[in-house]
Amino acid sequence: MSANPDFIYTPPMNPYLEILYRDEDLIIVNKPSGLLTVPGRLPEHQDCLQHRVQRVLPAATIVHRLDMATSGVMVMALNKPSHVAISRQFEKRQTEKYYLARVFGKVVPDYGEIDLPLICDWPNRPKQMVDHQRGKQAITRYQVLTHEDKTTLVKLMPVTGRSHQLRVHMLSLGHPIIGDRLYAHPEALALSPRLQLHAKSLSLYHPHSGEKLSFTADDAF
Repeated sequence: MSANPDFIYTPPMNPYLEILYRDEDLIIVNKPSGLLTVPGRLPEHQDCLQHRVQRVLPAATIVHRLDMATSGVMVMALNKPSHVAISRQFEKRQTEKYYLARVFGKVVPDYGEIDLPLICDWPNRPKQMVDHQRGKQAITRYQVLTHEDKTTLVKLMPVTGRSHQLRVHMLSLGHPIIGDRLYAHPEALALSPRLQLHAKSLSLYHPHSGEKLSFTADDAF
């Protein structure tokens, strides 16, 4: 991974696993920043959210992912019918989710929609980039929450779920998320020891009962 030559994986150990909710069909967890969602190829990249949950609930399966540096609410399925049902909700955009991010600079206007297609920046993978010819459609809505000294706290509502979508879309506006080791310029990187991107809220329909469930996780920043 040429974009991160000096990266050393040191996943957080406390809390080891934060469970927000569980029943017979699903489990909701708050993933910490710095923990992989699924294992990497290397032996030292095996500690991940999936393995931590499976130590307690061996049947648990991953339905969606968060970037390693991103924290927040994730759902995992606990049986095959639930996995199929929840996956279908993500595919059909029936889930609702929003993120909090602290970005560099003053974002104006206070509301907006970013519609820029994304593709993997192959020589610099895992980085993504805007590509109007070959990219896949990616849409993010944003709302400014507070203007701070050098930063802006924004609510991000992704319509699509492309890899690194929120990070590249905010970068495209000239407002990289602070603490972003892949995309932030040195000044924005220096403002935080972690990527300040947090999956704050997730709503979905229960795979068995059909009841609408909503979950939130406190952000660490």
